[in-house]
Amino acid sequence: MNIARYSLIAAAILAITACSKQEPAQPAATAPASTTATSAAPDTIKIGYAGPLTGNIAHIGKDLENGARMAVDDINAAGGADIGGKKVKIELVSEDDQADPKTATTVAQRFVDQKVVGVVGHLTSGSTIPASKIYADAGIPQISPSATAIAYTAQGYKTAFRLMANDAQQGKVLGEYAAKKLGVKKVAIIDDRTAYGQGLADEFEKSVKANGIEVVKREYTNDKETDFNAILTSIKGSKPDLIFYGGLDAQAAPLKKQGKQLGIKAILMSGDAIQTPEYIKLAGSDAEGTYASLPGQPKEQLPGGKEFLAKFKEKFGTEVQLYAPNSHDAVLVLVEAMKKAGSSEPAKYLPELAKTEFSGGVTGPIAFDEKGDIKNGAITIYQVKNGKWEILEVVGGAASK
Repeated sequence: MNIARYSLIAAAILAITACSKQEPAQPAATAPASTTATSAAPDTIKIGYAGPLTGNIAHIGKDLENGARMAVDDINAAGGADIGGKKVKIELVSEDDQADPKTATTVAQRFVDQKVVGVVGHLTSGSTIPASKIYADAGIPQISPSATAIAYTAQGYKTAFRLMANDAQQGKVLGEYAAKKLGVKKVAIIDDRTAYGQGLADEFEKSVKANGIEVVKREYTNDKETDFNAILTSIKGSKPDLIFYGGLDAQAAPLKKQGKQLGIKAILMSGDAIQTPEYIKLAGSDAEGTYASLPGQPKEQLPGGKEFLAKFKEKFGTEVQLYAPNSHDAVLVLVEAMKKAGSSEPAKYLPELAKTEFSGGVTGPIAFDEKGDIKNGAITIYQVKNGKWEILEVVGGAASK
């Protein structure tokens, strides 16, 4: 009883004190009717980004994250996205999948638990594929800016999309270029046994064989190895004109350097994962002459390329490595589908995402086929000349129209 009485007295004292600190109340007639509505913060939705933010390809994972973040920051700076008649802020939730399939599934489940409404990622095919089942089961749309393995969209998941040409397209172009433009007769093939590296190497092998080139060696490594002397010594005796490597820049650079040390004169050719400033930095002068492909138009020739590259460098203090324009546009495509559906609920905006016809981004017109692959994907062939990647040829896409 005494405690209750003291509590009542204390409450009264607090109320009197609080009243004495308040500003004089404004007359009700002078208060704007919309005060509460206009001062309320916009709703916030979460979009997930997943890629390797640690490890030997963290520079590429961070590149994608920065591209997505730039899109999110621009949307928020403009007041948010107009979804269902309401201004909605975007929160980018980043997770490190370490380019590891098992970690990627953990990250995917974490996104589901956090109720993200869409996902940009993952970077590697090996992470994207296992994560995609979790997103599909949860009904969460996923756009990979970079996964090229055919298996990703071949699974039939309605939630899976990608913004670049797949390995079948890329491997075919590389094989034809080796045969018709470089005139090679014998090739050796090495891959890192990842979904990306092996998948691209398999497609390259199909293409060169179809063009009458002999495959004299097929060797395997892993995506952590940096000592290739044994493999290269084995290959040297077969005297290939060209060595194709299916893998990433962190391994391609020591592979090229060690090959030169062994006196191997064969051309080195690879796919998009080595077409980075980092490869040239790691390989140094030994990078000269390397060939690589990159799905999509050259960054400098993209509709919004020059402006994007300059803005990216100013914002993050670094050059674009690879796929930042793609991850940037992946965010825009997700948000555009939400705007058209008038909802950020995945089940409601997913149908709009599937029929996307978007041309307001950096990379040019974006539309998906029935599998979720981008339509009219271009492939650009590059070569390292005088310490820089130089454009040699663009195959497909807008360039072929």
